[in-house]
Amino acid sequence: MFSLPPAAFAQDRAGELLEELGGADTQAAAERLEKALYLEWSKSGSAAMDLLLKRGRDALEVNDVTSAIDHLTALTDHAPAFAEGWHALALAYYQAEMFGPAMDALEHVLALNPEHFGALRGVGAVHEQLGNDALAYDAYTRVLELRPFDDEVTEALERLAGRVQGIEI
Repeated sequence: MFSLPPAAFAQDRAGELLEELGGADTQAAAERLEKALYLEWSKSGSAAMDLLLKRGRDALEVNDVTSAIDHLTALTDHAPAFAEGWHALALAYYQAEMFGPAMDALEHVLALNPEHFGALRGVGAVHEQLGNDALAYDAYTRVLELRPFDDEVTEALERLAGRVQGIEI
Protein backbone atom coordinates (compact mmCIF):
# COMPACT_ATOMS: atom_id res chain seq x y z
CA MET A 1 0.00 0.00 0.00
CA PHE A 2 1.21 3.49 -0.87
CA SER A 3 1.60 5.92 1.98
CA LEU A 4 2.05 9.64 1.77
CA PRO A 5 4.80 11.53 3.53
CA PRO A 6 3.68 13.67 6.46
CA ALA A 7 0.97 16.10 5.47
CA ALA A 8 3.11 19.06 6.51
CA PHE A 9 4.60 19.33 3.00
CA ALA A 10 1.61 21.32 1.71
CA GLN A 11 -0.17 22.26 4.92
CA ASP A 12 1.82 25.40 5.67
CA ARG A 13 1.29 26.92 2.23
CA ALA A 14 -2.36 25.84 2.13
CA GLY A 15 -2.93 27.41 5.54
CA GLU A 16 -1.44 30.69 4.37
CA LEU A 17 -3.60 30.64 1.23
CA LEU A 18 -6.76 29.87 3.21
CA GLU A 19 -6.06 32.78 5.53
CA GLU A 20 -5.53 35.11 2.57
CA LEU A 21 -8.69 33.79 0.90
CA GLY A 22 -10.79 34.50 3.98
CA GLY A 23 -9.62 38.11 3.84
CA ALA A 24 -9.85 38.54 0.06
CA ASP A 25 -11.46 41.85 -0.84
CA THR A 26 -12.17 41.22 -4.52
CA GLN A 27 -13.54 38.39 -6.62
CA ALA A 28 -10.37 38.36 -8.74
CA ALA A 29 -8.13 38.02 -5.68
CA ALA A 30 -10.31 35.22 -4.32
CA GLU A 31 -10.21 33.32 -7.62
CA ARG A 32 -6.42 33.60 -7.79
CA LEU A 33 -6.06 32.33 -4.23
CA GLU A 34 -8.53 29.48 -4.79
CA LYS A 35 -6.60 28.32 -7.85
CA ALA A 36 -3.34 28.36 -5.91
CA LEU A 37 -4.99 26.54 -3.02
CA TYR A 38 -6.39 23.78 -5.24
CA LEU A 39 -2.90 23.37 -6.74
CA GLU A 40 -1.50 22.86 -3.21
CA TRP A 41 -4.28 20.46 -2.28
CA SER A 42 -3.67 18.48 -5.50
CA LYS A 43 -0.07 17.60 -4.59
CA SER A 44 -0.10 14.03 -3.37
CA GLY A 45 3.66 13.64 -3.08
CA SER A 46 3.65 10.81 -5.61
CA ALA A 47 3.81 11.01 -9.40
CA ALA A 48 1.74 7.81 -9.68
CA MET A 49 -1.01 9.15 -7.42
CA ASP A 50 -0.97 12.51 -9.22
CA LEU A 51 -1.46 10.62 -12.49
CA LEU A 52 -4.48 8.75 -11.09
CA LEU A 53 -5.95 12.08 -9.96
CA LYS A 54 -5.35 13.58 -13.41
CA ARG A 55 -6.90 10.59 -15.17
CA GLY A 56 -9.92 10.69 -12.89
CA ARG A 57 -10.42 14.42 -13.43
CA ASP A 58 -9.92 14.06 -17.19
CA ALA A 59 -12.57 11.32 -17.30
CA LEU A 60 -14.98 13.57 -15.39
CA GLU A 61 -14.43 16.37 -17.89
CA VAL A 62 -15.65 14.15 -20.72
CA ASN A 63 -18.50 12.69 -18.60
CA ASP A 64 -16.91 9.23 -18.42
CA VAL A 65 -18.07 8.78 -14.84
CA THR A 66 -17.39 5.04 -14.73
CA SER A 67 -13.72 5.50 -15.65
CA ALA A 68 -13.44 8.44 -13.27
CA ILE A 69 -14.77 6.35 -10.39
CA ASP A 70 -12.38 3.51 -11.30
CA HIS A 71 -9.30 5.78 -11.34
CA LEU A 72 -10.29 7.71 -8.24
CA THR A 73 -11.20 4.59 -6.28
CA ALA A 74 -7.75 3.22 -7.09
CA LEU A 75 -6.28 6.52 -5.91
CA THR A 76 -8.13 6.50 -2.59
CA ASP A 77 -7.30 2.81 -2.07
CA HIS A 78 -3.58 3.50 -2.50
CA ALA A 79 -3.47 6.95 -0.88
CA PRO A 80 -6.24 7.06 1.73
CA ALA A 81 -4.69 10.10 3.45
CA PHE A 82 -4.84 12.24 0.29
CA ALA A 83 -7.90 14.46 0.78
CA GLU A 84 -8.06 15.73 -2.79
CA GLY A 85 -8.36 12.17 -4.10
CA TRP A 86 -11.46 11.74 -1.94
CA HIS A 87 -12.80 15.09 -3.13
CA ALA A 88 -12.46 14.10 -6.78
CA LEU A 89 -14.11 10.75 -6.04
CA ALA A 90 -16.99 12.59 -4.33
CA LEU A 91 -17.44 14.71 -7.47
CA ALA A 92 -17.56 11.58 -9.61
CA TYR A 93 -20.15 9.95 -7.36
CA TYR A 94 -22.21 13.14 -7.31
CA GLN A 95 -22.10 13.32 -11.11
CA ALA A 96 -23.34 9.71 -11.17
CA GLU A 97 -26.14 10.73 -8.74
CA MET A 98 -24.76 8.30 -6.17
CA PHE A 99 -25.36 10.60 -3.22
CA GLY A 100 -24.60 8.12 -0.41
CA PRO A 101 -21.12 7.27 -1.70
CA ALA A 102 -20.55 10.96 -2.52
CA MET A 103 -21.32 11.93 1.07
CA ASP A 104 -19.05 9.17 2.37
CA ALA A 105 -16.17 10.47 0.23
CA LEU A 106 -16.89 14.05 1.36
CA GLU A 107 -16.71 12.91 4.99
CA HIS A 108 -13.25 11.49 4.27
CA VAL A 109 -12.17 14.82 2.76
CA LEU A 110 -13.39 16.80 5.75
CA ALA A 111 -11.81 14.39 8.23
CA LEU A 112 -8.47 15.01 6.50
CA ASN A 113 -9.00 18.70 5.65
CA PRO A 114 -11.82 20.34 7.66
CA GLU A 115 -11.41 23.62 5.78
CA HIS A 116 -11.89 22.15 2.31
CA PHE A 117 -14.56 24.55 1.05
CA GLY A 118 -15.10 22.45 -2.08
CA ALA A 119 -16.04 19.46 0.06
CA LEU A 120 -18.26 21.63 2.26
CA ARG A 121 -19.96 22.92 -0.87
CA GLY A 122 -20.47 19.32 -1.94
CA VAL A 123 -22.00 18.47 1.45
CA GLY A 124 -24.41 21.36 0.94
CA ALA A 125 -25.30 20.20 -2.55
CA VAL A 126 -25.92 16.59 -1.48
CA HIS A 127 -28.06 17.68 1.45
CA GLU A 128 -30.01 20.01 -0.82
CA GLN A 129 -30.60 17.19 -3.33
CA LEU A 130 -31.88 15.00 -0.50
CA GLY A 131 -34.17 17.70 0.89
CA ASN A 132 -32.15 18.27 4.06
CA ASP A 133 -32.47 22.04 3.79
CA ALA A 134 -31.16 22.97 7.25
CA LEU A 135 -28.04 20.84 6.84
CA ALA A 136 -27.47 22.24 3.35
CA TYR A 137 -27.86 25.78 4.69
CA ASP A 138 -25.32 25.13 7.46
CA ALA A 139 -22.77 23.70 5.02
CA TYR A 140 -23.20 26.58 2.57
CA THR A 141 -22.82 29.09 5.41
CA ARG A 142 -19.48 27.52 6.33
CA VAL A 143 -18.37 27.71 2.68
CA LEU A 144 -18.88 31.48 2.64
CA GLU A 145 -16.85 31.83 5.84
CA LEU A 146 -13.90 30.22 4.06
CA ARG A 147 -14.59 31.44 0.53
CA PRO A 148 -16.30 34.84 0.62
CA PHE A 149 -16.94 35.21 -3.12
CA ASP A 150 -19.20 32.39 -4.29
CA ASP A 151 -22.28 33.58 -6.15
CA GLU A 152 -23.74 30.07 -6.47
CA VAL A 153 -23.48 29.45 -2.73
CA THR A 154 -24.97 32.88 -2.00
CA GLU A 155 -27.88 32.03 -4.32
CA ALA A 156 -28.32 28.66 -2.60
CA LEU A 157 -28.45 30.36 0.80
CA GLU A 158 -31.06 32.81 -0.47
CA ARG A 159 -33.08 29.94 -1.98
CA LEU A 160 -32.95 27.94 1.26
CA ALA A 161 -33.37 30.82 3.73
CA GLY A 162 -37.16 30.89 3.62
CA ARG A 163 -37.45 27.14 4.12
CA VAL A 164 -34.87 27.04 6.91
CA GLN A 165 -35.45 30.25 8.78
CA GLY A 166 -39.17 30.60 8.09
CA ILE A 167 -40.91 33.56 6.56
CA GLU A 168 -41.64 36.57 8.75
CA ILE A 169 -45.08 38.11 8.42
